[in-house]
Amino acid sequence: MNHNDLAVIVFAHGSRDPLWRAPVEAVAARIAQRAPGTFVSCAYLELCAPELPEAVAQALAAGARRVRVLPLFFGMGKHAREDLPALMASLRAAHPNVVFELMRPAGENDRLTSLLADMALEDAA
Repeated sequence: MNHNDLAVIVFAHGSRDPLWRAPVEAVAARIAQRAPGTFVSCAYLELCAPELPEAVAQALAAGARRVRVLPLFFGMGKHAREDLPALMASLRAAHPNVVFELMRPAGENDRLTSLLADMALEDAA
């Protein structure tokens, strides 16, 4: 699979606490490790930078023509149901030659749900 024109943006709510970002950045680092040549970054809805439009601009400047957004939300709340789709619509309108893909919130992926159940039931050694 050619990842040279793909950008993956790990999207989360945001926090003023810089330590809060560590798990979000760890996901982005793991993606970058698994897909060398793919532009990978984080973006936040509020409270810290970069916001999604800025992260998309950086991805496009790096040569991306496809942008996949992974929302690190546990469920389909207001941000995932309303705010993020509105942001994506705005980005699609601003960049009509770019393919944007909005993934389901991470918490709604059956693999993550299964992993969390496994973690809860594993032996505490």
